[in-house]
Amino acid sequence: MAKPLILVTNDDGIRAPSLEALAYALEAVGEVHVYAPDRQQSAVGHGVSLHRPLRVSPLEGRDRWFMVDGTPTDCVMLAVRDLLGRRPDLVVSGINPGANLGDDVTYSGTVAGAYEGMLLGVPSFAISNVSYRPKCFEPAGRFAAKLARHVLEHGLPPDTMLNVNVPDVNYEEFAGVSFTRMGRRHYNDEIVRRTDPRGGKYYWIGGAEPSHVAEPGTDFEAIENRRISVTPLHRDLTNHAALSRLAEQTIAL
Repeated sequence: MAKPLILVTNDDGIRAPSLEALAYALEAVGEVHVYAPDRQQSAVGHGVSLHRPLRVSPLEGRDRWFMVDGTPTDCVMLAVRDLLGRRPDLVVSGINPGANLGDDVTYSGTVAGAYEGMLLGVPSFAISNVSYRPKCFEPAGRFAAKLARHVLEHGLPPDTMLNVNVPDVNYEEFAGVSFTRMGRRHYNDEIVRRTDPRGGKYYWIGGAEPSHVAEPGTDFEAIENRRISVTPLHRDLTNHAALSRLAEQTIAL
């Protein structure tokens, strides 16, 4: 019986140590093929490169590793629709160094890689270590392998992907796994204006680390209690409660 085919991507680039850790862990589960950006692509969201050609190159010295000069979404789209040769059984995106909690998912290239897998009808999940300077990626990789086996055996609900966040502790220190809803971020971004040597203006978007409220049942609460957060994200972004309310109103033309 053929091994499950697992497509792996990320948004930190093909040479990120976290990608190596994820691919290594998943090798125990199936046949891993890596298609990842050739450079840093954090916070690109679900961007697709529509206005330029894309180039795909094998990574020297690595079997079944390919770098793409595009976004995580480009990587998954190219691999699934054309380059793999057969449909993958699972798409895994990560391991991201830094949390993808609450509203972060709208910006995250890591989450977008898995979201594209879901759109293409492949069971998919994204995984992040919540520290921007993780002590070790092995615990997240170990849980990714466990979750991969579970998803391959049981599947996922239709039009659903999983967003996984892992505390930055040793595997034995995890307090458990929680299925959670998205919490809410409070971003403190600043626009920094500077002048280049030729007198032209340029801008940095940055600021302090965002804050949050760890409400019961949220991904933030799980992480604060050293639990792994697994949040199901759905393809349908419709606010159905608002839709029902708006349907009772009249907008004159």
